[in-house]
Amino acid sequence: MSVQHAAPAMTHPKGVKAAIKKALGKKLLRLDEAHGEIAVHVATDKLNEAMVALRDKCEYQQLMEIAGVDWPDRDPRFEVVYCLLSMTKNHRIRVHVATNEDIPVPTVTDIWPVAGWLEREVFDMYGVLFDGNIDLRRILTDYGFAGHPQRKDFPLTGYTELRYSEEEKRVKYEPVELAQDFRSFDFMSPWEGADYILPGDERAPADKGGKK
Repeated sequence: MSVQHAAPAMTHPKGVKAAIKKALGKKLLRLDEAHGEIAVHVATDKLNEAMVALRDKCEYQQLMEIAGVDWPDRDPRFEVVYCLLSMTKNHRIRVHVATNEDIPVPTVTDIWPVAGWLEREVFDMYGVLFDGNIDLRRILTDYGFAGHPQRKDFPLTGYTELRYSEEEKRVKYEPVELAQDFRSFDFMSPWEGADYILPGDERAPADKGGKK
């Protein structure tokens, strides 16, 4: 018989918010708590100082992830979100900084070397620059890829497609050609508004509410 184990629960130690506010001081823009999670918003140019304080004074030793968020109607447009874990407290927090595509975010590779690859992902997907990252190259897309796929204004189909040409015996890029134009998809279900019965639907009225 298999035994299922629940995922380990995160603790919610007392005094965390007060300790973070004390450690960060003026570097802290605001601190939010929702759904049991704490979001720490800091000034972009003070990111390194804030991270060192959170690591050394508040015991958030590990950088678990870096994520990007695109808010096209905001200025600054992008948020970079750092997920930190305290192994001693068994607690997680998020650190947020705001930026635009022409304003670099200070790298945290000197604090956590693993950030090198994580920053490359955010650069590749959103176009956010990281000042001090000595290897800021694309990591998920091709080096010749145009645009940044996770931006809200990037089309779902992309701009180009990659295929192998039997005629030319090589891989080549071409403009995207689709029978269904997903760029202007109207999200209408084929079952809505049809003036005919689709195969299988003729049984729907009889099945509704139970057996015949």
